[in-house]
Amino acid sequence: MEDDCRPLLGPDPAGDSPSHRGSAGSLDIRTKRPFYVEPRNIVSNDPQERISAEAAILNSRVHYYSRLTGSSDTMLSPPNHVIPTPEEMYVYSPLGMAFKVPDSEQAAKNPSIVTIFAIWNTMMGTSILSIPWGIKQAGFTLGIIILIFTGLLMLYCCYIVIKSPKAIRGVDTSSWEFPDVCRFYFGKLGQWSSLVFSMVSLVGAMVVYWVLMSNFLYNTGQFIYNHAHNVSTSDSEYGTNGSDRVICPYPKTHPGRNDSMTSLCGSSSGNDSSGSSFDHYWSKTGTIPLYLIVLLLPLLCFRSASFFARFTFFGTISVIYLIVLVTIKASRLGFHLEFHWFDPSKFYVPEFRLFFPQLTGVLTLAFFIHNCIITLMKSNKNQENNVRDLSLAYLLVGGTYMYVGVLIFAAFPSPPLSKDCIEPNFLDNFPSSDVMVFVARVCLLFQMITVYPLLGYLVRVQIMGQLFGNHYPGFIHILVLNILIVGAGVLMAMFYPNIGSIIRFSGAICGLALVFLLPTLVHMFSLREQGRLTWQSVLFHSFLIVLGVANLMAQFFM
Repeated sequence: MEDDCRPLLGPDPAGDSPSHRGSAGSLDIRTKRPFYVEPRNIVSNDPQERISAEAAILNSRVHYYSRLTGSSDTMLSPPNHVIPTPEEMYVYSPLGMAFKVPDSEQAAKNPSIVTIFAIWNTMMGTSILSIPWGIKQAGFTLGIIILIFTGLLMLYCCYIVIKSPKAIRGVDTSSWEFPDVCRFYFGKLGQWSSLVFSMVSLVGAMVVYWVLMSNFLYNTGQFIYNHAHNVSTSDSEYGTNGSDRVICPYPKTHPGRNDSMTSLCGSSSGNDSSGSSFDHYWSKTGTIPLYLIVLLLPLLCFRSASFFARFTFFGTISVIYLIVLVTIKASRLGFHLEFHWFDPSKFYVPEFRLFFPQLTGVLTLAFFIHNCIITLMKSNKNQENNVRDLSLAYLLVGGTYMYVGVLIFAAFPSPPLSKDCIEPNFLDNFPSSDVMVFVARVCLLFQMITVYPLLGYLVRVQIMGQLFGNHYPGFIHILVLNILIVGAGVLMAMFYPNIGSIIRFSGAICGLALVFLLPTLVHMFSLREQGRLTWQSVLFHSFLIVLGVANLMAQFFM
């Protein structure tokens, strides 16, 4: 009330000089705010109710100040006490109504359906291409059981991550991410551990992308070349006949054998051995990985990745197209299933196989979203529905994986081909001349070219931010980092182009830390601080850590 008694043309109070208020032509933002009505002056939310007389007087007062600010004298701007804070803003209607101005964060909130599909879209990645191969490695029945069981475990650990910031009392954790929670409980070691293993997942995804982009670019070029020169490769491919042709790229696969080494040893046969100049310069593992450097290395050096973020919707389109492709192929090929519970046959694999850890490794990455789930859930409009929406999102993701994996495995034509022919990338089981598969490869190739710089940007921001405190410390720093990342992708695409093994190893490594170890330890520490830690909880969460360790160790024996 002291400001009310001060003359309008008197001396300025400290910190309220004309330089702080702005000129008459460019007034301070406070002078442009809408009319303010105190909450107590609004009788109710009923549209028939009108604001009080006191609010009407305040309205006239603000209009009076507005008339004064039309003068050339900057001293006549409304004083601070007249203008409310943004969260107390109301808009005055000529009809006598007052409406609350929505907060910017509240306006950005998403309904539950948007949040669910955002999680689904984020989680859907290249792992979907390896799910049929993983089910084949585990056996059809055991594969379905493992998919459901792993999805439930990953959902529970993700639930722990979501509620971990809220379990910390006495500290404002509204802006915290999971690395901040790890730092709170474990200090710098926890923060750096979560960062390092988050980098493993991101770099592993980028390596898989490079291998797949090399694959898709090779098959796209092969399709165009064969159609332009009327070249038919059906005679040189071991596969079925008919319009929906299915091939076995490496027909010497033995039942029960690990396909990782088979694909590696046979990768050189991915190119036609006719000896033409096109085959010499268009090699899947020889030249294509090097060609991608020219395109993608400059894109990684962009200072901002906002341009590529506009194309993320292609991920949804690609996944939907894959689902349509799988449905059409399965309807045309029919189901080919025989149940051999433990003993392999000539064309079918057992229902239970000892190679099942390969599927658990793939699924750990397929269901992995733990390093960004807090960020995604912050935009949910109804925070009380977070657990429900997360569960529905995992149900949708698991259903998508189940649909694609089961249909591809069941529809794979056995006989004449063996189920062991299913590749880590199930698109490789269709010839390059297949038009529908060609479209799928082109869509996935374009999607990955736009997503790859985004992944590189995330790696850069986290690494450079921790090392130098600046997301872009200099062009040389960024170039060296990008060369290391690209070099890893090129080497894997040339010498070990097996996405199934890359996915399962990176999934098992980052899953051990960010899914099983750190979330469960954080949860047990939180329960202990609240005095709610029981021996049953210790046993269960210790069992989860043992599962994560066993999942990683088993990958080295497959």
